[in-house]
Amino acid sequence: MKTIKEISERLKSTELPERWMKELESDQRVGVKRELERWYRNFEKKQQLKKMLLDKIAFDGSYKISGEELVAGVDEAGRGPLAGPVVCAAVILPDNVDCLLGLDDSKKTSRQERNRLAGLIKQVAVSYSVHIQSAERIDAVNIYAATRESMETAVNNLSVYPSIVLADAMALKVNCRAESIIKGDAQSLAIAAASILAKTTRDDLMDELDACYPMYQFKKNAGYGTAEHVEALRIHGPCKHHRKTFEPVKSMLEGVMER
Repeated sequence: MKTIKEISERLKSTELPERWMKELESDQRVGVKRELERWYRNFEKKQQLKKMLLDKIAFDGSYKISGEELVAGVDEAGRGPLAGPVVCAAVILPDNVDCLLGLDDSKKTSRQERNRLAGLIKQVAVSYSVHIQSAERIDAVNIYAATRESMETAVNNLSVYPSIVLADAMALKVNCRAESIIKGDAQSLAIAAASILAKTTRDDLMDELDACYPMYQFKKNAGYGTAEHVEALRIHGPCKHHRKTFEPVKSMLEGVMER
């Protein structure tokens, strides 16, 4: 009879259900039952992730007229915060993306997993581009226009130009067919990839700003208007990376000017 450790090691190297595993179901040892249950849970999770990956690939493929067309996904991070840039990314993925199992909307993914996926996306992408739009530009043209401009710049900076652009909830003017997809990061693999690159880039930038302006806790709040962030604004006033047209920053600055 094999030991629980031996069974555990064999299960770790097993990808699909096998006959010998069925026989284990009659093993009365608690440890064996636990290892078997763990394997089946992990197997089911992998099957769900594979289905999600295939569904997202199929979604992107549904916009192709021929199999040779290249689809670029475009997304942003940071439209809502009081401080920091909005970051936009464009990504063209190859046909074989098995290594991107688990790729999903960045908001549904932990920071550690986003960083892991970002590295893989950069390795396998046909082309990717990230554009950083400053708070100053956001104030100059408004957040919607600044985001659209940044998305279009990200597309135009791709080393390989796409045949189709799928953007998350944004109508873009680019030199190819472009589609605005509501909740695109939950449906499209290319948009989800862009979401990951935009989010990881922005998080790193906000960490850098936190080192320069620790009073605002940018590393913790990513520039969003948390109670602690707003209180720091009241005490210290805004820095050059705050969006002067966003409330309550705008009202704070108007109050200073009136005095």
